[in-house]
Amino acid sequence: MSVDLAGFLGVVLLAYAVPGPDFLVIVRAAARRPALGRAAALGAQTGLCVHMCASALGLSVIAAGSALAFTAVKLAGACYLVYLGVRVLLDARGDTCGHRTPEGAANVPRSSRGDGKGDGDGGGGDRRPATAAAARRDSFAQGFLTNVLNPKAALFFLSVLPQFLHHGGSSTGQIFLLGALDIAIGVVYWLILVSFAARLRARFGRPARRRRRGLTGWLFIAVGIGVAVAE
Repeated sequence: MSVDLAGFLGVVLLAYAVPGPDFLVIVRAAARRPALGRAAALGAQTGLCVHMCASALGLSVIAAGSALAFTAVKLAGACYLVYLGVRVLLDARGDTCGHRTPEGAANVPRSSRGDGKGDGDGGGGDRRPATAAAARRDSFAQGFLTNVLNPKAALFFLSVLPQFLHHGGSSTGQIFLLGALDIAIGVVYWLILVSFAARLRARFGRPARRRRRGLTGWLFIAVGIGVAVAE
């Protein structure tokens, strides 16, 4: 089996370098906590696994051939991005008003959750791990849904990836090979981005972080609208 690995690597690296919905979700999560950024990144790459399997099974061809199915996926993805933007804006507004958000509660030290006597059964000491785990699951789900509902990710496996297949071999095997390479590159790229975003967060004070969250919310909404109106 022979594939154009050099050409494919160049296209993949260029695709990751162009910010999109996945970028926004992962950077936003990483700005909250690095662990959340990593969870969102793994969610996005898991979404790519779905696209890869669908392409190998021919489902992407069927979806792309149906204008109704393609439009439904596109609008669902756009609505989800707008929902995330509104959610970010509401969180930023609540933070400005002094309301504690769930993500903020996960960062509260155990000693500030009561009189410090409840570390046993039913005490407040067990809440932080549960809350942190829930926040990671939420970030993973956001990364996953953003990627799965992104029609451009499906079109990549349908229209771009086949350009690098060797027609004399098994197309399914080559799709899995190139898809796995794409996913592995993405994991490395996102983890580097998460580390960079976390360092930037440490350099900004709370007012700057509130402004950044507001800007991120509007970016989500703008990207969602852009996805909805795109041909």
